[in-house]
Amino acid sequence: MNIQCLKCKGADLACGRAFCPIVAKSQAAFRVKDNIGAIQGEDFFGASPAPFVGRFGYPYVNVGILSPANTTEGVWEYDAPRHWASSNYSIPQIIDFRSALINSRFKSYIKQKSNKLLEISQEVGMASKPVEVEINLQQKPKFRLNTDSYIAPTGPNASIKNAEITSNPKIHTKVDKAVSDTDLKAASALLDLFRHGFDENFLSKLLSVGNLGIGKSRKLVPTRWSITAVDDTVGKNWISEIKQYQEADYTAYFGGYLGNYFLILFYPDVWSYELFETYMPKASWNVTEEAQFTTDSEPYAGRKDYAENCGGGYYAARLPILDKLKQIKRQASVLCLRFITGEYAVPLGVWVVREAVRKAMSSKPLHFADKSLMMKYANALIKKKFGFNLENITKYSILLKEMKQQKKLTSFIA
Repeated sequence: MNIQCLKCKGADLACGRAFCPIVAKSQAAFRVKDNIGAIQGEDFFGASPAPFVGRFGYPYVNVGILSPANTTEGVWEYDAPRHWASSNYSIPQIIDFRSALINSRFKSYIKQKSNKLLEISQEVGMASKPVEVEINLQQKPKFRLNTDSYIAPTGPNASIKNAEITSNPKIHTKVDKAVSDTDLKAASALLDLFRHGFDENFLSKLLSVGNLGIGKSRKLVPTRWSITAVDDTVGKNWISEIKQYQEADYTAYFGGYLGNYFLILFYPDVWSYELFETYMPKASWNVTEEAQFTTDSEPYAGRKDYAENCGGGYYAARLPILDKLKQIKRQASVLCLRFITGEYAVPLGVWVVREAVRKAMSSKPLHFADKSLMMKYANALIKKKFGFNLENITKYSILLKEMKQQKKLTSFIA
């Protein structure tokens, strides 16, 4: 424990954050204990906004039905990343929502034939609104807040004995049609549903509980994998489309959310993409006094392997950028610079990256006459905002190096 924390004890916020993560977790624990205390024995009644599929033990995984105890009103807000971002909810508010969700879980093989509990989790994943359920657990849950860089936090967990759906789930006809069509590939179903307004969070739930794909190939997909699968599937489809557009101007966007700030630079060139994730001192996972960074990139032809360094954040950041290019009907080489500060004291999942980039892309863009002017602006902005010399990372940029060295066909036309 840092000696500064021992002196402060959450009272003076000596670390410079807007809240103390230790105190926030303790406060959440007290509220959830009160909630759990209302459970009579091992039974409770509530509404489930989402299923959850774990990854440990794969291909035998834990499948959970997430629900707060004895609560049915406003439960949709417990699993609504886009709403959290549009309402500018704080980290403590989001922790309150997520820590109240009891993960009533059971073990399942990923290709197991339907059973009662699996069918309930699948209906929860299909429903447009939280599904009212009655849960019978094997033991009373104990408080636990599980945080992860990929998925939104989850609260207490306990093994489930039995469950009953006590109201008719509200399932959209488009969803019902996609799930019923056992000859429709999962990727095609995801793209069609996304075009009809179903967001990434909903689609990842639908995919995770094995509701999509060719009948004999359907299987459970761990939630953290399904999140990236949706981002990547939709993103690749959009890349094919934007490659048909003319090149964008030199353009810069800046914005952020929950201590995650993004500077996104468009260069007038064919599609390529590079992400730098820079962890400032005091940021989560950076125990040093110096800024640290990771990076991944893709050329015009795309990647052939997973972005190991930046992980799911690579695909989550790429999606809103592609959405913007699609809207303005342009393609570009895109340099995406993420700066994680000490404000981001608790990891909340890659949805934060996606929504922070959305906020950046919705900001007023700045247009520049040439590359040097845009880079001058970028260097000055990052120096002012974070006291950081941007050249410390841009000198490692594959994208900038390629643009400098790669000749175009037009250069041979005299």
